[in-house]
Amino acid sequence: MALSHDLGTLTKAFSGLGVDEKSLISILGKWHPEQTKSFRKGSSDFFVEDERLFERWDDHRLKLLKHEFLRFKNAVVLWTMHPWERDARSIKEALKKGPQSYGIIVEVACSRSSEELLGARRAYHSLFDHSIEEDVAHHIHGTERKLLVALVSAYRYEGQKVKDDTAKSEAKTLANAFKNADNKNPIEDDEVVRILSTRSKPHLQEVYKYYKKLYNNNIDEDLDGDLRLKETVQCLCAPHKYFSKVLEAAMRNDADKSTSKGLTRVVVTRADTDMKLIKEEFHSEYGVSLSKKIEDSAHGNYKDFLLTLIARGD
Repeated sequence: MALSHDLGTLTKAFSGLGVDEKSLISILGKWHPEQTKSFRKGSSDFFVEDERLFERWDDHRLKLLKHEFLRFKNAVVLWTMHPWERDARSIKEALKKGPQSYGIIVEVACSRSSEELLGARRAYHSLFDHSIEEDVAHHIHGTERKLLVALVSAYRYEGQKVKDDTAKSEAKTLANAFKNADNKNPIEDDEVVRILSTRSKPHLQEVYKYYKKLYNNNIDEDLDGDLRLKETVQCLCAPHKYFSKVLEAAMRNDADKSTSKGLTRVVVTRADTDMKLIKEEFHSEYGVSLSKKIEDSAHGNYKDFLLTLIARGD
């Protein structure tokens, strides 16, 4: 019975985000060879029977497990890294990985202040001997290149002054561009790119409100066919909603490696910024607290570190 309990505990320790190091130490450290063999034979999710009659690790599982052991270490490294360097390296990694990771470029460009984005651009110069702008323009060849180059090049007005008439007019401009999508992709529309890449965040939030009043829909709800534009609008106009979605997607059981990295990235980058508001949005959107979701999804030192970080703003 004790062995059966240990097997269940070990399976849980190996499954999810991070690894429960304490359980591994307490159980594996006391097992005899026959108990370890029983674990291998009884854990078909982790081990496969080799043709030469021994149980070997499933290659895919082994690769994933190595990654899970690294989660805590990676989180600590990112936390101690200068924010400029962290953002510069995130953009470089996203460019290397390709289109599925370009949302991270949007996230950095749209959720940072003007000075923070400028700092990331400076760090990128030092680290990679290129500018972010030239690397984005060089590596991205699709319809989203114009928008992404404009976003990473931005230095937005940080004040609170907003002209209501202009915000209302630009809400109509965006709506017309979306309606004309069959003739011209909105992400390539010069006016759409101009508005999203140059206007201040308070201004864009007013545009977002006017759009809702005029058309009974949020802007991002009308952009389901264009992920990059949708991410841009959410990051700029409803950032806490955007970050909540990234966190929820990262903790799904079927999340791929790239998506699950969003948990570390968001917690580390927002812990000292707006985590309290993100937690409120997460609870409102998903009916469970962020801390409870992390407790259920993550393990070990990785889990403890994340919970410590999200509690900093309480």
